Amino acid sequence: MGYQIPRGTQDILPGTVEKWQYVEKKAREICSRYNYKEIRTPIFEHTELFLRSVGDTTDIVQKEMYTFTDRGERSLTLRPEGTASTVRSYVENKLFGLPQQPTKLYYIGPMFRYERPQAGRYRQFVQFGIEAMGSDDPSIDAEVMALAMDVYKELGLKRLRLVLNTLGDKESRKAHRDALVAHFEPRIDEFCHDCQNRLQTNPLRILDCKKDRDHDLMKTAPSIHDYLNDESRNYFETVKSTLTAMGIDYVIDPTLVRGLDYYNHTAFEIMSDAEGFGAITTLSGGGRYNGLAEEIGGPATPGIGFAMSLERLLLALDAEGVKLPIEDSLDCYLVVMGESAKEKAPSILYQLRKAGLKADKDYMDKKMKAQFKAADRTNAKIVAVLGDDELANGVISVKEMESGNQTEVKLEEVTQYILNQI
Repeated sequence: MGYQIPRGTQDILPGTVEKWQYVEKKAREICSRYNYKEIRTPIFEHTELFLRSVGDTTDIVQKEMYTFTDRGERSLTLRPEGTASTVRSYVENKLFGLPQQPTKLYYIGPMFRYERPQAGRYRQFVQFGIEAMGSDDPSIDAEVMALAMDVYKELGLKRLRLVLNTLGDKESRKAHRDALVAHFEPRIDEFCHDCQNRLQTNPLRILDCKKDRDHDLMKTAPSIHDYLNDESRNYFETVKSTLTAMGIDYVIDPTLVRGLDYYNHTAFEIMSDAEGFGAITTLSGGGRYNGLAEEIGGPATPGIGFAMSLERLLLALDAEGVKLPIEDSLDCYLVVMGESAKEKAPSILYQLRKAGLKADKDYMDKKMKAQFKAADRTNAKIVAVLGDDELANGVISVKEMESGNQTEVKLEEVTQYILNQI
């Protein structure tokens, strides 16, 4: 019986992986411009970290985490998202003590959630995310959203929609929470089991329910905007005015709550409006999480971030017909005939590569015609032909494939010659 890939995972093969590399490179370039530094955290963490940070009432914790017990009887979990690990590292390594604040970090790596696989949604998926910790300036909220939008726009996406909301501060959220409980409680038995469990623990999550989103009580649920205190209202107004000053369009959605317990104040999602993208239009999301560092044992630290799925980003590029400018070609393909030439070829190839050229040759003992076909398949810009006669004369035949020009070059000069032609 042959082995098959686990459900909800994928092999990213040559021909496709170059798209991933291009997207990741673009994300890193933009982070550098915004002065965000890369952080790499473990793929698994102590389970308690996610229970405390993500929230034990969330779908992620209740239904989706890959949790196991190691040989030391410790409960560990494959990370389902990147913020908790990043904040844990920030606290554990005392990055709050660095003189340059806020601490601005980004990550790119695999995450794991046990959910129903569908287009652009896998059980192992890759997230790119940023976290800015240490500042409660509303302008950094706008900066985080601007960075996310820049990634999408500079990759060529146009059908984008930034959806914005505020969840208010602790005081505002409590007042809104009490209003939600009073609103839903008399008819909570009409809602799904998850919503019934969330009524007292986290009623805000009822607004995010997919099963009951068409219930009439959803349409009349109290809005957080009616319960914002002056501080929360002023904060949100500053975020909006900063986005406007930056020329970034947005729409307000009072029902946007996000799926994690640690969010407060700003919450946002970026949607794709591309035709044929699918029913799930969210590309990325994030928000402010003041209080998360304290929750896992650190000092009081405001923070904000976002995470985007690279799988969904690539789907959006396909939906809009965006072709990434990926060059898939060799600088030189070395065609070799004759025993003496075969012995010499590896050293020539090595010198080409040392000079920074992308070069290759046949390793299957093919005939000359088949080697030229192989060169065509690699889109080689130059084909260099070395036979025993050329080797005896100390030369190599070099052909520029685009122009068809062909010339003989001294062996010791071939590397520099090709460099000059590329």
